[in-house]
Amino acid sequence: MPAFAAADKADGAVVSTSADAGTPTGSGDQTAPAATPAATPPAPATITDASLGTSVIGRFFKYQAAEWNQAASPLATDPNAPPGRRGYFPPQPVTQPPYPFTEWPYGAATALGANRAASVDSPFMVAIADTDVGKALSSAHIQTYGWVDVGGNLSTSKVQGGNAPAAYAYDPNTVLLNQVALYVERTPDTVQEDHVDWGFRVGGVYGSDYHYTASRGFLVDQGLFERNKVNGLDIPMIYGELYIPHIAKGLLIRVGRYISVPDIEAQLAPNNYMYTHSITYTYDNYTNEGIALTLAVTKNLFLQAAVAAGTDSALWNAHQTLTNYLPNPLFPGNTFKRDPGSKPAFTACARYQSDSASDNLYLCMDAIDNGTWGYNNLQWFGMTYYHKFSNKFHVAFETYTLFQRHVLNLNYQAAVPYAGQNPGETTGQYIWQSGGTPFSPTFNNGANPGYYPFNGPSAAQCNNTTQVSCTARSATELSYWNYEFNPLNNISFREEFYNDEEGQRTGYKTRYYSVGFGYQHWFGPQIEVRPEIVYYHSLDTKAFNNNNFTGDTSQGKNYQLLVSGDIIIHW
Repeated sequence: MPAFAAADKADGAVVSTSADAGTPTGSGDQTAPAATPAATPPAPATITDASLGTSVIGRFFKYQAAEWNQAASPLATDPNAPPGRRGYFPPQPVTQPPYPFTEWPYGAATALGANRAASVDSPFMVAIADTDVGKALSSAHIQTYGWVDVGGNLSTSKVQGGNAPAAYAYDPNTVLLNQVALYVERTPDTVQEDHVDWGFRVGGVYGSDYHYTASRGFLVDQGLFERNKVNGLDIPMIYGELYIPHIAKGLLIRVGRYISVPDIEAQLAPNNYMYTHSITYTYDNYTNEGIALTLAVTKNLFLQAAVAAGTDSALWNAHQTLTNYLPNPLFPGNTFKRDPGSKPAFTACARYQSDSASDNLYLCMDAIDNGTWGYNNLQWFGMTYYHKFSNKFHVAFETYTLFQRHVLNLNYQAAVPYAGQNPGETTGQYIWQSGGTPFSPTFNNGANPGYYPFNGPSAAQCNNTTQVSCTARSATELSYWNYEFNPLNNISFREEFYNDEEGQRTGYKTRYYSVGFGYQHWFGPQIEVRPEIVYYHSLDTKAFNNNNFTGDTSQGKNYQLLVSGDIIIHW
């Protein structure tokens, strides 16, 4: 299965689990001092390639059956194959299953020192292994694989889109095709230290979760403009990689569209502890387009630097303009940039992992520029921290603060109102509704709806009514407490506090807290179910049970109880 070793919101590396990948990282050569390594999964039943037969379909289902109730691939590994991990690096901290990764997550890089090429345990690749296509792909160390994720929920909210700002199960009392994912990739061998290697990934996702990978001006725009389109297609990862082992302990260069670096959670379903997502993650940076460098300075210390064209915005937006249908003090001209936040932005991160891998600290400032209001031009400063109390119990903690400058103030009231301004309507609301900003609900004179109902560039609700704009901020604290009963079963407790200070992220100026319990059961490395229950509360306004598409807040509530779950089937 796609067992991502180091997921930057899921855009990471894979563990060595296939038959030709060497020693699996779950039992690799771990010679770091002190600590007890992660619990090794029970030895799987060993089968041979020949016993799977010659039929592609037959091999696929026989392999799926052989993995049932196992925690690792049943195919025997080559005893002469090299290890799947550098022996002097900190040990692998956790196993997958039952966790969504095997390395404490970090972004924009295939796991340095812990990835062998063609190392994904994929039933599809096993099925085609003896065909000409399979042999050609294997020879080139290219794999194709994916998964299907279907989820549903029961909610105290009732109206369309009313679960939001909870995500990704945004529609109450429905079943959603969350994701159908397809990857085609070649990952560089970062364990070896004697030659330069390369890789690439093209990763596409179809389903309702495309709402949460949106990049302004990219593929998903059309579906979001239609507002009520449930399923859509996005390709959040299109990048190439170059691994250079001779610089310090290894340098990894990634170029293209990649998922942004920080966070515990991930956009790709298998890379999360639970089915639903925290508000912390939902209203955050998603993808960048640019170049990212990751340097292993030592076995413990990794440094990262990246330059991208803003956040969640296509490169070409920097030179495109739209007609301004209501010139105003914030946008006085007859045109404005399609995305004023589309400009070079700098990322810098530092990751330190203890020799035992029991502690991992990841500090980042992500996509930093002048902070002008743009399509998620978020100035992100924060950290994640992982700590293992034992082989069965660990905590993942995250905190950040972010802001944007010069965000339209919906509370702005001009001394002299506009002629078309309705009674009781603020000047800021009139500017927003009349197409006076690049992100207004309509532009091009209403011909093309421009509203993004999910993680979009909302306006702000500033305290000073005489200012046309202000700096919009949010701050958060999030933790997951995880206990592993055995390699196929885990329970997670999630708590968070989120403060949307001007309402620019979620659309509501309020503080939130939520608590939830999730259970993850694996039937084997390819099939997982994740039932859960989560309670949300908004302290300052009624943020739930509002229509996320029409803006109708007449039935709003300040609480929500959500019972939900999903099933992920890998292929």
